[in-house]
Amino acid sequence: MQGKDALSAVLRGVRLTGGVQFCFMPAGAWRTDDRTRLGEIAGPVRGVIPFHIMAEGRCWIRCQQREEYLEPGDVVMFPLGCAHQLGAGSGDTPLNPLGDLPQAPWDHVPILKYGGDQDRVRMMCGFLACDAMEFQPIRDTMPEMILVRTRDPSEAGWLGAAVDQIIIETDQPSAGGQTVLERLTEMMFVELLRREVTAAADASEGWLAALSDPAIGRCLSAIHENPSHDWTIDELAHIAGASRSVLSERFQALLGAPPVRYVRNWRLHLASRKLLETQEPIAAIAFDAGYSTEAAFNRAFKSCFGDTPAAWRAARTPGRRQA
Repeated sequence: MQGKDALSAVLRGVRLTGGVQFCFMPAGAWRTDDRTRLGEIAGPVRGVIPFHIMAEGRCWIRCQQREEYLEPGDVVMFPLGCAHQLGAGSGDTPLNPLGDLPQAPWDHVPILKYGGDQDRVRMMCGFLACDAMEFQPIRDTMPEMILVRTRDPSEAGWLGAAVDQIIIETDQPSAGGQTVLERLTEMMFVELLRREVTAAADASEGWLAALSDPAIGRCLSAIHENPSHDWTIDELAHIAGASRSVLSERFQALLGAPPVRYVRNWRLHLASRKLLETQEPIAAIAFDAGYSTEAAFNRAFKSCFGDTPAAWRAARTPGRRQA
């Protein structure tokens, strides 16, 4: 198994949901409120990744200190859910598309149209939810913004065709269209991550760079394929084809932690998902995470998340607080 397959192993083990949420069609000189976040419409969902797909027109986009111009076929995605601002021209007219959305749920893609027909912009806006983005080693290595120009000859490939199909499915709704949009959006997200892995191959540290490292990539694949296994340094060194000392040194250099701690932290991340998404008793979740006692699990969880599992679950699931 090649190292980059760890990306498949991670994505198979996480929830990846979302799709196009609304069509944004402003005209003239305008700007959005940079204090709002597209992910806010996702509600209490972890790992929200906003994105925009440009169908027509041209506008600028600002995120932190970076500014780019979007043109038809461009896809821009924010893996860390960063707030950003869109606009055209001098940005004379402030717009708040999130505040103008109809109340969900929707039986069709809402269209938010502003101004006349001159200098019209049309983009598809939405979000994905990938809770692996809450895992710190992955989060620390992700860029704030990913921009791909699918109509650039150097970017030619199936991604451009997928983006065109997303636009068609939005413009011409048909039976099963929402499911198609969700699947196409997921494929788009995975392809953008694959490109980031390739781009990070020469980096000296980070999770994406670790995927491209032959030895560490094989270990990550094994760990994420079977996180409940009681991994030892000897087993991982055998998989890596390296000595224990070399393996530990490479893990520390690329991921900032030794292999066993990385395994522990990933298990705790999976346990945090179970705390939110299931009714399982904490003792059962502790056992699945590889802890022989609930007390040991409580200590490890508090060290990683700053609170005990029970308090952490109660704070994030309001309906359970009284119970």
